[in-house]
Amino acid sequence: MPRIFDFGGRDVERSQTVAGLRALRGSGRHAAQVTAETADEAAAAEAAGIEMVVCRAVNVPRVREGSGRVFVTAALGFADAVTSDEILKTAFSAIVAGADAVITGRGEATVRMLADEQIPVMGHLGFVPRKSTWVGGVRAVGKTASEAVQLLDRFRRLEDAGAFAVECEIIPAQVMSEINRRTGLVTVSLGSGPDADVIFLFTSDICGESGRRPRHARAWGDLASLHRQVRDARTEALAGFRAEVGAGTYPSPSEVSGIAEDELAAFRKAIG
Repeated sequence: MPRIFDFGGRDVERSQTVAGLRALRGSGRHAAQVTAETADEAAAAEAAGIEMVVCRAVNVPRVREGSGRVFVTAALGFADAVTSDEILKTAFSAIVAGADAVITGRGEATVRMLADEQIPVMGHLGFVPRKSTWVGGVRAVGKTASEAVQLLDRFRRLEDAGAFAVECEIIPAQVMSEINRRTGLVTVSLGSGPDADVIFLFTSDICGESGRRPRHARAWGDLASLHRQVRDARTEALAGFRAEVGAGTYPSPSEVSGIAEDELAAFRKAIG
């Protein structure tokens, strides 16, 4: 496992590095990426052999509590940082806290600004949910020849701006395959087929927690049913407590503290 110094100056081991991800290009091997917002989720990802996780920038410290080894990419939310100074401050805070890279759906100027500071930047192309008004809805991007050509041009411009990687969301698999051969970016496929360097799914989809699972996702678990069992068990326990409070059967004599009779008598005498 590679040993590096992170942006916080800590001597650490990582399951992946920027150089390692670049070395995947054309190798036929894939890294796996999932989401993690808590220490428990990050610890589970590491234990499962997942190399990479994505989290919101504010949650980097929590994720690092769970795993010191996974490659963490911090998402810079549109509302979390707006001005150039805010974006840089948020990005530097995230990487000093333990993130290995940042991801942004903003334009090339933002990517270039971050890359100029040698912060590893991942872009986001294809279907970008928060920009879906531009494509008219939730759909694959690149389904026509002209749209696919425009998409490839955006990959090239993103690479020119200094990004090292790009999340490729809901791009037709055949188009993704062609683009992957024509870009130097590390490609991260979310619903864009197998011809990418990293395969990405949301932990909630993988674990069967999502109420509405997208077409590209697959569940290997059924945590939703376990959550329902926990909710039902919690409600049942609370209802039992309320019923016994109403019936006067809680607390029972064995669940309260007592006092010696002579001490009780002395207390009663003292208070008249």
